[in-house]
Amino acid sequence: MNSIGETTLVIDLSALEHNYRYLRSKIHKSTKFMAVVKAFAYGSDMVAIAKKCEALGIDYLAVAYVNEGVLLRKAGITLPILVLHPLPIHFERAMAHQLEPSLYSSRVLRLFLNTARQLRKKQYSVHLKFNTGLNRLGFWENDIDNIERQLKNDETLYVKGILSHLAASEDAQERDFTLGQIRSFDKTAHQLEKLLGYRPLRHLLNTSGIMNYPEAQYEMVRSGIALYGFGNNRTIDAELKPVATLKTVISQRHNIEPNESVGYNRAFVADDYKTIATLPIGHADGIGRHYGAGTTHVVINGKKAPIVGNVCMDMIMVDVTQIDCKAGDEVTIFGPGHSAEDFASSGQTISYELLTAISQRVKRVVKA
Repeated sequence: MNSIGETTLVIDLSALEHNYRYLRSKIHKSTKFMAVVKAFAYGSDMVAIAKKCEALGIDYLAVAYVNEGVLLRKAGITLPILVLHPLPIHFERAMAHQLEPSLYSSRVLRLFLNTARQLRKKQYSVHLKFNTGLNRLGFWENDIDNIERQLKNDETLYVKGILSHLAASEDAQERDFTLGQIRSFDKTAHQLEKLLGYRPLRHLLNTSGIMNYPEAQYEMVRSGIALYGFGNNRTIDAELKPVATLKTVISQRHNIEPNESVGYNRAFVADDYKTIATLPIGHADGIGRHYGAGTTHVVINGKKAPIVGNVCMDMIMVDVTQIDCKAGDEVTIFGPGHSAEDFASSGQTISYELLTAISQRVKRVVKA
C-alpha cells in the first residue's frame, strides 16, 4: 500500500471550513465569531489555521499567550487577536504587535494601564474578563468600582470587550449552574456598560455554549475544539469533520512465542504465538504511557491493532497477529473513522489533551 513514510500529522483545511460553516449556521448573521487558535491551533499548525480563518472571514482570533500572538503577527495575520492569559512581563511586546489583552484582575489592569501610559498609548483596545463561576481567572462582580476608579477620565485604554467563561456548558445536569453564570454575566455587563457609556463586545459562549445556550450569544462567540472536529457530544461530533489525522508506519515486525515479553519492564507477556509491529511514535510525540497495556488500538489496513506493553519514548508496539501487514505499511493513530476522541477516551482522557500533546517534532502536512 502507499505510505506516508514517517510519522505525520495531516491537517485538512477543508474540514476546518466545514466545521466553521456548521458553527456559523448556529448563530445569528450579525454575531461575530472568534476562532481559538492557542496551543498551536490545538496541536495542528497555528499559522496555517489562522490564515484559513482569515480567508474564511472569521472576525477574531484568540491565543493563550502573547508569544503565540506575536508568531501570528510575524506570519502576516492582521485579524484582531485576543490574548486570553497575558502576563505582565509581555505587556510591552503585546502592544508592539497590536494584541488585545484579556485583563482579569485589578493588579493586571493597573500594570497594563501603567505600561500603556509609559508608551503614550491612546484608546488601546483591551477586554475585561469576569469570573462567573469557573474560578480560574477574572474580576469579581464587585470589582466594577475599582475598574471605574482606574479608567475614569483616562483615554489610555478602550474597553473593546467583556468576557467570561462557562464552566460546564456541555453538561445538561449543570444547566442551572450555567444559567446562573449567564445571569451573572448579564448583570456585570450591564453595570460596565453604564460605567463606560457604550456597549463593548460581549462574549461568553464557548463551543458547547454555542450549541446549548444560543440565547446568550451576545455580540460574539468563541469556538476552539469544534473548529477542529469535536463538539463534546457524539451527536454534534457526527456533524463535524476531524481536521487532524495522525499517521505513522510499521518499522519492523516480530514473531514471538508464548511467554516472551515486549518492551520495558516486560509489561506485555504473550499467552500464545504473536506477531508484533513496532511503530516510530511514542510518548515524546504525545502518545502517553497511559495508552499502553492493550487499552488502546491503532488501525492498520482497516483493522484494529492493540497497543501492547509500555509506550516508549520514541516507539510503540502493537499486536498485528490477525492483520496482513508488512514493514512500511501505513498506520492510523487517529483520524476519520477512528477519532481522536475515541483514542483519547480509551486512555481515560479527552481529545483536547491528546491533540495539544502532539509533539512539534511530528511532521505537519497541510491539505487545502
